[in-house]
Amino acid sequence: MQYAIIQLAGKQYTVRAGDTLVTNTVDTGEKKTLKVTDVLFVGDDEKKTAGSVGTPVVAGASVTLAVDGHGKGKKIRVLKYKSKSRYRKVYGHRQPQTTFTVQSIATK
Repeated sequence: MQYAIIQLAGKQYTVRAGDTLVTNTVDTGEKKTLKVTDVLFVGDDEKKTAGSVGTPVVAGASVTLAVDGHGKGKKIRVLKYKSKSRYRKVYGHRQPQTTFTVQSIATK
């Protein structure tokens, strides 16, 4: 099965066709497709040799992603505390996220 390493929203992800990908918020509409051309590597599981390695990106390669939706991640708690002064603050944070489904990986 073919896989690719892409760069999206400042991070790198390993993707395969049909995978679900959760990233930081990407500014696109719901139910739209996004074509990523920042493909750093394209490989195949069945081949023992290395695939196409980009310098810095693989020429002509692209990954098509379908936007499933926007939402928020799991809540994390942030605590500020100073000893001996009775100071405590607890904040919650939920990171905005975008969920994608990988439709296809194209090379040249």
